[in-house]
Amino acid sequence: MRGNTRSVATVAVALCATVSLAATTTLAAAPSIAADPALPQASEVPGGVVLVDAGPASATGGIAPVVTLNGVRTMVVREGDHWTAVVGLPLSQAAPATVDVVVKDRDGNERRIGVALAGKQYATQRLKVKPGQVNLSKEDLARVEAERVRILTALATFSPEPPATLALRQPVPGPRSSSFGLRRVFNGEARNPHSGMDIAAPTGTPIAAPADGRVLDTGNFFFNGNTILVDHGQGLVTMYCHLSAIDVTPGQVVRTGEPIGKVGATGRVTGPHLHWGVTLNRASVDPALFLPRAAPAAAR
Repeated sequence: MRGNTRSVATVAVALCATVSLAATTTLAAAPSIAADPALPQASEVPGGVVLVDAGPASATGGIAPVVTLNGVRTMVVREGDHWTAVVGLPLSQAAPATVDVVVKDRDGNERRIGVALAGKQYATQRLKVKPGQVNLSKEDLARVEAERVRILTALATFSPEPPATLALRQPVPGPRSSSFGLRRVFNGEARNPHSGMDIAAPTGTPIAAPADGRVLDTGNFFFNGNTILVDHGQGLVTMYCHLSAIDVTPGQVVRTGEPIGKVGATGRVTGPHLHWGVTLNRASVDPALFLPRAAPAAAR
């Protein structure tokens, strides 16, 4: 680890200066970054998070580089004298493979950092739901498409304010009933993989904000039921689905631990639970990577 552990409150707003110089491109392997409790756990697989050393802060005059993956801007965190890009990897990403993270400095110079991804075989989950929630009517298909655009618009939010923390709290107590990435089969038909973490809890259980943020949108959706989307800054957006009650409104600022809604069984579900999604630079990533890691056992 470089220097002392820093607070993620020092996440910098990545400013891009307008320049006329031609960009130069070099290809380098991604340098390793030591585990830091202020950062999410690195997992270089589809649906994971990769931490990329984006260079020394002293060389940029304290101005963060602009870092992108597949043309989408990513979060940049300052750790002492270094910038670290916190990059979400799409579940749809083919792997094993090498992806290029592009780092652009304030003078417009670019360098590409190759990140090697490992393949991961997620388990399959088979569920039984109402037939009308799998084979949709024309009217329901139109509704789902409109809702899809609305949700994707919220998930694409990249606000310049840095997150207060990247160490998130579990929004509700309870066991994990379905893990992230499961290949789902509804009534014998394959559908999109599970893009969040399901936490089993009784209907009416309060849901607490896992970190400071601003409510982007709320609503009742065909698949997700009553839903809340919260922006935490720099491409980090969380989503809460199947609620029995929504206790916040769009634009509202929420603080860590404040109640935002209640667990329910609305939308396409088999029982009451919270579906908790975490999106980073528009990629659905495993929420477990942002939860506190167990402390190592003491030496004897």
